[in-house]
Amino acid sequence: MNQKPFLAAGLDAGSTHTRCVILTLEDLRLRFLGYGDVPSSGWAKSRIVDHQALTGCILQSVQHAEGMARHLVETVTVGCGGLTVRGANTRSRIDLGRPREIEQRDVNRCLDRASRPALQEDRMILQLFPQDFVVDDHPGHRDPRKMLASCVEANAHLITVSTQEHTSLVGAVNQAHLGVDESVFEALAAGYASVLPEDRREGLAVVDIGAQSTELVVYYDDALQLATSLPICGDHFTRDLAHFLRISYEDAVMVKEIYGSAIAAHTSSNSFIELPANERCETREASRRRINETIEIRAEELFRMVAHELSRVGMERSLTSGLVLTGAGARLYGMCDVAERVLDCQARIGLPVGIKDWPEELNDPSWTVCAGLAMYSARLRTQVDLERQSIGLLGRILR
Repeated sequence: MNQKPFLAAGLDAGSTHTRCVILTLEDLRLRFLGYGDVPSSGWAKSRIVDHQALTGCILQSVQHAEGMARHLVETVTVGCGGLTVRGANTRSRIDLGRPREIEQRDVNRCLDRASRPALQEDRMILQLFPQDFVVDDHPGHRDPRKMLASCVEANAHLITVSTQEHTSLVGAVNQAHLGVDESVFEALAAGYASVLPEDRREGLAVVDIGAQSTELVVYYDDALQLATSLPICGDHFTRDLAHFLRISYEDAVMVKEIYGSAIAAHTSSNSFIELPANERCETREASRRRINETIEIRAEELFRMVAHELSRVGMERSLTSGLVLTGAGARLYGMCDVAERVLDCQARIGLPVGIKDWPEELNDPSWTVCAGLAMYSARLRTQVDLERQSIGLLGRILR
């Protein structure tokens, strides 16, 4: 009798594409089985506006992945992003009564208190990430268990999301006859797929540039320092070109992807492209240098926002491991160059690593989030036995 395969599925319900990846675990290594990719509908400005349309996209994407993998999946790990996602630091303290050895239940109780701040209306907790612990007023401990103390404090980063948006997303997945293992902030999933744990220790940021939202996470000393969403996204680049060139949105997408660059200085001043004809005007030419200047201005604005967020957590000069760009917006030529110039650190494109048989056609930053969600799903499933032993929240997060 053949043993049932261990399956892990990630679902990236993006605003322009709905993607699904199915992996299997063989000999403690993840292997690619199948993927699905269909155009998205039901989104506007990073919010769900048509529940049924999104459900249809999810169902098609998963069915395509199942057909390639030749296996059916029952649950997925889904990505959550958009402008309603926010991160904030939180802190809690518990007194042990007398000096004694800190136990797992003490750590769980401390983190549980940290996860219960006073939230605004329509806010819910998406994820909680411990940063460090203060043991008897001595800070900087990553794992306080087995230490002798009379009080423990936990510093953590709390990611929250709109309850309505999260419920709509999970509901759309459920209506596609799928369960949700976990919902994960998209930039965290991108970092999980493209960044090694040792790279996070020296200071690293991941910027996931999507069509309707951009997400940012910042790590230092292997702890999450910042998670937030930024208001500039891929649509802004496209709409800038559509307005400047007086062409349709679809034609602006084509111009951006084929001719666009975020570095105008690399373009000759006598280089011109032929713009598509439309109802208002015949075929005409446009300066490629001017097009790229328009893109460069918006790219600089995006990375200045990243710099502002880094300064809020005191990490404007601490990205020793650099910046990792993922998402479809990272494919725009010259984005790494602009990031390095504005942020004064090295930058690279983040691609999925560590998956056996990963297809060459998916070596694209737009697939990094989906790959990370599938990897995260595998991690959750392999820890079921540990959770049954009641190791608690800290054990599920610390490695």
